[in-house]
Amino acid sequence: MASTPVLECHGLRRRFGDLVAVDGVSFQIAAGETYGLLGPNGAGKTTTISMIAGLLERDAGEVTVAGRPMTTRTVQAKRALGYVPQDLAIYPDLSGLENLLFFARLYGMSRAQAQARAREVLDVIGLADRAKDATKTYSGGMKRRLNVGLGLLNDPKLLILDEPTVGVDPQSRNAILESVARLSGAGMAVLYTTHYMEEAERLCDRVGIIDHGKLIAEGTRRELVSMVGELDSVALAATGDLAGAAQALASMVCVKKASVTDDGIDLVVGGARECLPGLLERAADSGAAVRSVTVTEPDLEAVFLHLTGRALRD
Repeated sequence: MASTPVLECHGLRRRFGDLVAVDGVSFQIAAGETYGLLGPNGAGKTTTISMIAGLLERDAGEVTVAGRPMTTRTVQAKRALGYVPQDLAIYPDLSGLENLLFFARLYGMSRAQAQARAREVLDVIGLADRAKDATKTYSGGMKRRLNVGLGLLNDPKLLILDEPTVGVDPQSRNAILESVARLSGAGMAVLYTTHYMEEAERLCDRVGIIDHGKLIAEGTRRELVSMVGELDSVALAATGDLAGAAQALASMVCVKKASVTDDGIDLVVGGARECLPGLLERAADSGAAVRSVTVTEPDLEAVFLHLTGRALRD
């Protein structure tokens, strides 16, 4: 990670009347890192990113983007930021290219710069073949992809995506996720809010779980899973001396439980990825011929349920 984070936020707090929507949220994002902010509707995700983007006054806390303090009145910090809101920000009677050109000019680009950058963005979001079509003829997913493109026009150091795949078709969702992965791989810092757990699993280097305005856990997927003590399940499809192999496997430090099934041996294991070679070697040495292995690891949904007592989309 970069020595200086692209985004730093500390102690963010925002109250609406008696409701504390965000309560002391702090995290940072490095260049080339995708940070997922997970939480159900109403958890405080959009309020948090609105303060980070300088769109909403905060009651307390600090935000720095690319080394510059961010407020609702600053300009320089906002130049380093691209923001893709939940709501579509496109003109339906303009083509995809015309939308991009319009917003590029608002960024102060010359006509030539705007044309070049718009073409680049169309390639990134996979809409080059529909560039001259009115966006009112686009599918919902294509409109979402163009919405993402608008946030990329100024080549930001930090891209904020607020649930960009809500209501889109699988093809467009996959296109958006692939685009985000490429951008992060090219060095862009990405703040990605979602309530789709599978998107966070696929994209995010680190995840922050927010609930009732508080950041209640943060870390990599493995760190979050280990925090709540979840174990992996390993199913060995095997023949031979299954009872003897199960007994031998049960004696291994990483194995918490081993039981014989009709098809082989089921194991409950701590850190299956690390100890799998040893498991297979022990099973073979104990007279079991393993045909296939299925590893089921706990996911972020299980973590969220453990920490909050409810499913993510409740």
